[in-house]
Amino acid sequence: MAAPERRGGELRRGAPGLLTRVRGYFRLHAQNLLGSLGRLARQPLASLLTVAVIGIAMALPAGLDVLVNNARALSAGWASAVDFSVYLEPGQPLARAETLAAEARGQADIVAVEVISAEEALAQLSRFTGMQAALEALDDNPLPHTLVVRPRPGLSAEAVSRLADGFESLEGIDLVQLDTAWVERFLAIVDIARRASGITLLLLGFAVVVIVGNTIRLDIENRRSEIEVMKLIGGSDGFIRRPFLYGGLWYGVIGGLLAVVFNASALLALAGPVQRLAGLYNADFALQGPGLTGLGVLVGGGALLGWLGAWVATSRHLRDIEPT
Repeated sequence: MAAPERRGGELRRGAPGLLTRVRGYFRLHAQNLLGSLGRLARQPLASLLTVAVIGIAMALPAGLDVLVNNARALSAGWASAVDFSVYLEPGQPLARAETLAAEARGQADIVAVEVISAEEALAQLSRFTGMQAALEALDDNPLPHTLVVRPRPGLSAEAVSRLADGFESLEGIDLVQLDTAWVERFLAIVDIARRASGITLLLLGFAVVVIVGNTIRLDIENRRSEIEVMKLIGGSDGFIRRPFLYGGLWYGVIGGLLAVVFNASALLALAGPVQRLAGLYNADFALQGPGLTGLGVLVGGGALLGWLGAWVATSRHLRDIEPT
């Protein structure tokens, strides 16, 4: 308590210090924050249904974003998808393949050429397919020597196609296999999914604002008499609005936490099957979650949307309530 101050022969009590006012401000906000959480806890069923709907609405775009990020991570390792294979005619010696590889490495649009002998190709086929016994029963190796050509990065699809056509005209070449169309289709699908994720995020974010706003509106109507009394004794709209804002904040935070649980459960359920599928293709791939940053964005975004929904509802409906 501030000491009395003497002015003009009279004692006058000093105004509260800045630190006291700041403490009182934060104490009042803490009371409203905890009080709004207690009000949610006193209505467990209604509160649980509301936060469950919010959690599902937030989990859907977050899950789609995780799916897109995993697809992009998977396709990031497909730089060699622009490679093309050059198969020599059966009976061509390995020396011919080495000569063609040396000539190709001298071209400006080619950064690497790998020679795979027929024996190496047969060993790879045996390892990847598990048909070792059947392949060993063959009298002759049916596979030709192969060149795997990697064009310069950034080369257009048309330029890569012209490069492949140049190999087809060489003597001793049986087949040139160039297949990048499926990669382009996959990347186009990923881009569509990324855009759909953004659209879904906007739509369901708006839905969360509407859900919280409607819930707060009903809460305002249920407490109409209490609000009229508070206004009658001089309570401002800002003072009355504060508990409802914190209520909306709690709806968003708890909904965001539920969305984290939903996404983590889905990733856990899918991790095993995805890993087994990757193993069938001899790929080292595992599903990646959103990480701590993504989880923070999800919970923080839920808090922001909940606060916004409560602010819209209180701004609209509190001004319509006046003491009679």
